[in-house]
Amino acid sequence: MRPESTALVSPRADVMTETVEGFGTVRFTPVDPAADSAVLHSWVLEERAQFWGMNGISRELVQEIYEDVDRRDTHHAFMVRLDDEPVALFQTYEPEADRVSECYEVREGDIGVHLMLAPVQGRPRPGFSRTLIGSLLRFTFRDPAVLRAVGEPDARNAKALALSSRLGFVHQGEITLPEVDLPEVYLPEKRAVLAFLDRPAVLPPPVAVLPQA
Repeated sequence: MRPESTALVSPRADVMTETVEGFGTVRFTPVDPAADSAVLHSWVLEERAQFWGMNGISRELVQEIYEDVDRRDTHHAFMVRLDDEPVALFQTYEPEADRVSECYEVREGDIGVHLMLAPVQGRPRPGFSRTLIGSLLRFTFRDPAVLRAVGEPDARNAKALALSSRLGFVHQGEITLPEVDLPEVYLPEKRAVLAFLDRPAVLPPPVAVLPQA
């Protein structure tokens, strides 16, 4: 059964929509903290999401966290849907306005990214992750001013590190993100792996990537 918020219709307009032949329609919509909090809460409660740092928190706190993100001009959260089904949370941010800027020299054209995939429901769909990755890349680099994506997955999260490699990121070694303790947000110190993805010369076309027969 789906979390109740997946049935809610957010009034927010899609930032990007593309139809991938043989896959479906992929939509990137700004997170609506009230409408999307239930489905996001169900995702972060799972053990696999422990590195997201939100295990055990209430739905109300999830909503408050994304209300804070929503107020910022430098950080953005998007619900990714495939044929109206939520399949991922994708966040982007300006590195110079984030704690990661204390760990490397930010370049003009950098954009920070975070990705959390939804739990798999039923049998895995062949080619799903590889095809969705294409949509994520086209979304990240849709602005020609974006020249490089920056990631900082938790150093203990082997699955996230493997996924970033599949996205094409090059790992540059471990860093320690400093603690952030502000009235509106608290982030504990984090041991992470700094990773970069240069803008591809040619972005992959929007076609389904299916396994070889």
